[in-house]
Order: sequence, then C-alpha cells, then structure tokens
Amino acid sequence: MSDNDSKNKEQYDPSRRKFIKNTGILAGGVVGGSVIGSFLTNQFQTRTNTPVQDLDTATLQEARMFFDRKEDFTILSAATERLFPKDDSGPGAIELAVPYFIDKQLNSSWGTNAKVYMKGPFLQTSFVRDYEKKDRDQSEQGPNTDVLPDVPTPRYQTRLNRGEIFLLGIRTIDQVSQEKYGTSFDQLEGEQQDEILTAFENGEIAMPGIDSRTFFNLLLQLTIEGAYADPVYGGNKNMLGWKMKEYPGPRAAYINDIESEEFIEMDQKSLRDYQS
Repeated sequence: MSDNDSKNKEQYDPSRRKFIKNTGILAGGVVGGSVIGSFLTNQFQTRTNTPVQDLDTATLQEARMFFDRKEDFTILSAATERLFPKDDSGPGAIELAVPYFIDKQLNSSWGTNAKVYMKGPFLQTSFVRDYEKKDRDQSEQGPNTDVLPDVPTPRYQTRLNRGEIFLLGIRTIDQVSQEKYGTSFDQLEGEQQDEILTAFENGEIAMPGIDSRTFFNLLLQLTIEGAYADPVYGGNKNMLGWKMKEYPGPRAAYINDIESEEFIEMDQKSLRDYQS
C-alpha cells in the first residue's frame, strides 16, 4: 500500500470521525476549536496536573440532542406544559424537564423505530383512517398494567418513525397557530393553546401520512412518562414528580419496613443513587 493510500485511510477512517463526533456530543454538542485544537495538539504540549472539575449533571441532562431547531423545542415545551400544567399540587412539565425527556427518547432507538417492523404497504384509505381510530387498550394489557399511563393507544400505519411524527406534529401545531391567530403557539393564551391541542386530539387537523390524534396520543403518553419516570432518563427533575405522589423511588428491599402498620415516609432515591 502506498503512503498516500495509508494517509487517505487514516483521514477517512469512520472510527476516527465517530470518536471526534462523540467527543463533541459529550462536550454539550458543540465542537469548537478549543476542543478539537486541544485534542489534536495535545501531544506537542507539556503535561501539567490540572484539577478535575465536577460536571454539572443537571446541565448535561438539559441539553437538546434531537431537536436541532430551538423553535421546535419551544413549541414542544409549551404543548407539554398545557397537558401537564403547574398548579397547587406541584410543578408542571417544563419544571419537571419533560421536554428534555422527550428529546432524549426521540434521539434513541425508540425514536427511530429501530426495533419496529417498518416495511410497507402504508395504505392511506378511509378504511385505514377508521382503523387508526380504534383503541388498542395497551394500558390494560400485559404486566404492570396498574402503573401504565391511561392514555389512548390507537393503531396506525405510517412510514414515519416516531421522531419524524413528532417533528411533523410540532411544526403543524405552530402552523395552525400562525394561520388561526397570527402568532406562534408558545405566544398564545392558555385557552387558545387548549383549543388547538383539542383539535389534534379529535383528529380535526390534517397531517400527511399520519392521523393528528396519533401524534397527540404519543405526545400525551410521553408527557406523562416524562413527569414520573426515573430522573436518570432526563425527566422528573429533582424527583419532584415522585414527591407529588409520595413515591420513594426504587428500593433494593423493604425487609426492614414490611411489617410496619404505619405509613412510612421515605426520601426519594433515583437509579443514579445506586450507581458508583
């Protein structure tokens, strides 16, 4: 192999590109000269002992990974806040970091439907549209049905993955808002936002390739999950969702408390508390 071929292989080696890309993600999604420059020129610098600084876990959790456009994330935040608003009983979706939970789920294999059969045909007929409106009652099937969110789970056929459904749905929400009220969704009054979301819930909004109620039900499901899932997944910030329900979080055992006749209040613990 010639010297030029070796250099080209080294320059375009996918593993090197992937490493540099992932390095940028860990740094908060921004790959700048300071990061790459220090990485590439490190071998020419004199090594010094630098104190290790603790990373702010909350800051890393609240970083967009899926939504490239801030406008889309703002609309998502406003929509989740209307579905799970702040009131006297506790914080709302935004304070619970639900939008960041949704962002992380859509950026995962779940968001790309990596483990879902996605071959055609994707029929868009009146029969299919009626079929999409049928409830699968998934919240009443299988194990742990008593803790599943009680939301509609209709069937649907589409070539869109969940991430694409959310992008289309969020932008359609804002489009409807602009057409009806002349401003973006996040700038509307609460009653106006409710009117638009209700139209999606009732299937009154036309969306290409997917029924609007399917998008709404996915949005509702993820909003509830983001409010009560373990904080390690990005939502339920500071375990405030659990505190509202007096749920202590996962425990290795209750052997010391199981025979107690009185209600026991426990401090909340996340899965992160068991990681060392």
